[in-house]
Amino acid sequence: MNLPLNIDFSGKVVVVTGAGGLICGAMARAFAMSGAKVAALDLNEDAVKKLADELKAEGYICEGYKANVLEAEALEAVHAAVLADLGPCDVLVNGAGGNNPRATTDNEYQHEAKEGGKSFFDLDQSGVDFVFKLNFQGTLIPTQIFAKDMVEKKQGNILNISSMNSFTPLTKIPAYSAAKAAISNFTKWLATHFAGTGVRCNAIAPGFLVSAQNRALLFNEDGTPTPRSAKILRGTPMDRFVDAEELLGATLFLCDDRSASAITGVVLPIDCGFAAYSGV
Repeated sequence: MNLPLNIDFSGKVVVVTGAGGLICGAMARAFAMSGAKVAALDLNEDAVKKLADELKAEGYICEGYKANVLEAEALEAVHAAVLADLGPCDVLVNGAGGNNPRATTDNEYQHEAKEGGKSFFDLDQSGVDFVFKLNFQGTLIPTQIFAKDMVEKKQGNILNISSMNSFTPLTKIPAYSAAKAAISNFTKWLATHFAGTGVRCNAIAPGFLVSAQNRALLFNEDGTPTPRSAKILRGTPMDRFVDAEELLGATLFLCDDRSASAITGVVLPIDCGFAAYSGV
């Protein structure tokens, strides 16, 4: 990985939730390469332990922890372990999140709903609850636990992961769209709430990325775009998907107290122009 910015995070403890995934795994690596002591948290313990082992082998500082961002008591135990292993948190990246098929409709429009398919009226309530809790409470709870360190030090940064569909909701995924809109709103709330403590809070809003989770939705087996993928690209001025490493410049910038000292409450789209395009 080639870092887009040369920012020194030496001596800083960076906690990244969702670090077992594509996006936040890359963020954890970028912070480690920038000198930070990284705590990589994820429900998938094997993934973060593997990441930590790889980074240690390359000479960086990283510890992996199994963590459920929806269980406050268990997360308090992880916080205690991070304090013992690395020290108090300076930067928190709230990256845990995601969607679930139980909260997704089969059709884009109700008048196109087919018998036997899953329409808006068939959405599973437990699926909707899960998606909203994972994304919203999965950001709120870690912030309650790790931001205490920052308030005590009167300095720190919180970076939330919103989405471009927080600006304009995507079809089929109402719970995920609403949850990410909540994250954008919560980011501004936190920025205001912590304004007098020396703690800043911002968010990035990634556009469409290709990952293991959505590859089958975006591409056919022969590698050609699916109809939904083609529609996305038609609505993206740069006519391509975002690469995970393209999020790193904004991530490092927003979390640096020298570069972004007066920036708080910002939700920055990184979407190849998708949110800016009206369609005509």
